[in-house]
Amino acid sequence: MNLRLDQEVASTPGVRLLQEYAAVRAYSKQVASPLSAEDHGLQSMADASPTKWHLGHTTWFFETLVLRPFAPDYAVFNPHFHALFNSYYEALGTRHPRPQRGILSRPSLGEVWAYREHVDTAMEHFLNRAGSGDVTQASDSITLGLHHEQQHQELILTDIKHALSLNPMRPVYITANPSVLDSTPLKWVDCAGGLVEIGHAGAAFGFDNETPRHRVWLEPYQLANRAVTCGEYREFIDAGGYSRPEFWLSDGWASVQAHDWRAPLYWVAEEGGSSVFTLHGTRRFDPAEPVCHLSYYEAAAYACWTGARLPTEFEWEAAASDSIADHRHDLSYLHPRATSAGGSLQDLYGEVWEWTQSAYAPYPGFKPLTGVASEYNGKFMVNQLVLRGGSCVTPPGHLRASYRNFFPPTARWQFSGLRLARDLP
Repeated sequence: MNLRLDQEVASTPGVRLLQEYAAVRAYSKQVASPLSAEDHGLQSMADASPTKWHLGHTTWFFETLVLRPFAPDYAVFNPHFHALFNSYYEALGTRHPRPQRGILSRPSLGEVWAYREHVDTAMEHFLNRAGSGDVTQASDSITLGLHHEQQHQELILTDIKHALSLNPMRPVYITANPSVLDSTPLKWVDCAGGLVEIGHAGAAFGFDNETPRHRVWLEPYQLANRAVTCGEYREFIDAGGYSRPEFWLSDGWASVQAHDWRAPLYWVAEEGGSSVFTLHGTRRFDPAEPVCHLSYYEAAAYACWTGARLPTEFEWEAAASDSIADHRHDLSYLHPRATSAGGSLQDLYGEVWEWTQSAYAPYPGFKPLTGVASEYNGKFMVNQLVLRGGSCVTPPGHLRASYRNFFPPTARWQFSGLRLARDLP
């Protein structure tokens, strides 16, 4: 998208949104650019989606929730796309089944890019020409759409990693030089607890599931200064962790047996050592890196084995509330890096999503967004666990202390790891 701002609207409410819109849409193109046309159509499992579908769905969001209701002169690109790229919005009618997204050879990748260009042009026209009242009415939907697209930028990378891992050629998404660091020793950081405020506050964007801000009582506790490393997790494996049911929740042990889990996803045992499949291809096992691609059950079992536990999401947020939510993400290196810095709590953001022991549930007084967007988060608040902190594939500018990610306890294809917690002795 080539951003063009008309001089007469340079100070209107649309200018900031148009700048943000152009940046986010350009980043999606950058994320997809290393992939071939064939890569764009891959769907390796029901939980993942093809890159082509992600690109179409995020475009559908702006067409459906912004242009169609707020821009009367907008011409729909293709009426069939309304059902094809609808994800889970029951109020908007029928949808193509999620597990069958990978069979869609049509529309072609070129047509999906043409769809994006069509919608981008319409959004540029709308934000450049609309009166301030029109933009104000649409601004919440536009902002939600931008953060929604950032979520899908991360999903493009997690989904394509899973797909490429199943190829015996072990293809490379993008070449990178390994980052080799010695991890800092694990230490415990005291956290006072007490009555703390939890949830999103202020004028900046937050998803509805981060609200309302409310008070929670925390007993004194300790958090590990860094995430658990691959070397530490291998000690759990070597101690028979995957064959000792006493460390596992009942459902977790059933999953171990059903799926024959013996190590984190993408670990490969080889003669003379182990290797790990990454977006940069297969690389040698590095014991200093944060362990990732763990299910909640594996994270909880490891914590039990150490005599510690997983933090609650409220303990995590209270500890992270004074930290700046920045991270080292860039598309040239998409793999967790070891923590080598000193200090107290390290790398709370942007290496691995950290499982908590908290069920994904509504906060007291929670109210979903109004209209179609009411289906965005609230209806998923069951049978899932909360993760905090973001990962090495989370796009820049997308994280904050109150951000709540959530997945089923068996999910392993996300960049998910853990940080230990324990009650204060």
